[in-house]
Amino acid sequence: HTLCRAVFSWRFLLCLTPWTSWGGVVQLPLLVLYDADLPVPLHLQRCAHLQQYVATPGNMLLPDYGALSLYSLGCAFTYGAYVMPDRWINGVLHRYYVPIAAFNTFICTGLSCFSRFLEVDRPALSKILRTAAFVHPFVFDNIPLFYRLLFCFGEDCNWNEAVPLHLYHLFFAFLTGFLFASHLPERLAPGRFDYFGHSHQLFHVCAVLGTHFQMEAVLTDRSSRQAWLSSHSEADTLASTLGVVATAVMGNIILICFFTATLLWSPRANSILQHHIPCEAKVKEH
Repeated sequence: HTLCRAVFSWRFLLCLTPWTSWGGVVQLPLLVLYDADLPVPLHLQRCAHLQQYVATPGNMLLPDYGALSLYSLGCAFTYGAYVMPDRWINGVLHRYYVPIAAFNTFICTGLSCFSRFLEVDRPALSKILRTAAFVHPFVFDNIPLFYRLLFCFGEDCNWNEAVPLHLYHLFFAFLTGFLFASHLPERLAPGRFDYFGHSHQLFHVCAVLGTHFQMEAVLTDRSSRQAWLSSHSEADTLASTLGVVATAVMGNIILICFFTATLLWSPRANSILQHHIPCEAKVKEH
């Protein structure tokens, strides 16, 4: 019985792990011991952002893009396991849902890294590509949830106590995307929000809150649907679990190494990196 519970729970852990980012895995136990009263999502979010200080030169954060891509894959594992409507279980989308999500990680990492090379000459296009890189896997991962909330009615559509939590998650997710794309409120009042209330601060706060409600919703779905899903879902295989994860991790590492090498060997590397020097360093230079 204990082994069955462990096998059924492992996919939820995949949703948590990528939030530690590439460099946060070692720091996570230390942070939990240091401040054990914080909710788990806040610990994981904190770890993910520690990586910002050890990323590639010029603060380009290429490893962070890989971590976000793998987070989307973790979401696909958990949504495919616990959030998928009953009528879709063992269907075509259910079978290929996770492999497609793994392929989406390459799109996310590739587009987000490539967008950094356009930021100096074509900032508008760079912003569009980077936004699309994050929106695309989010929309795909939430297809089962969107269908369940908008188009699925009846006994096999899983209208349970997790639905309000899913709605809270979607609200904060859309608010996160809006703040990322709009640069509000500092765009309306330049200089007034340099220290507090900046869109990037609000962006991360909303991301933390959204992740909290997402995890609570998945846990609620898992507890209420575990018995039915255990008896009706097909058993996981090594290829569909660890094989997919290993392929996604290796592919994202290769992409990040490729773009990092391209950056270092590019004749325009100095101008690209100069564009990403933090504001404090630029002030010191002048």
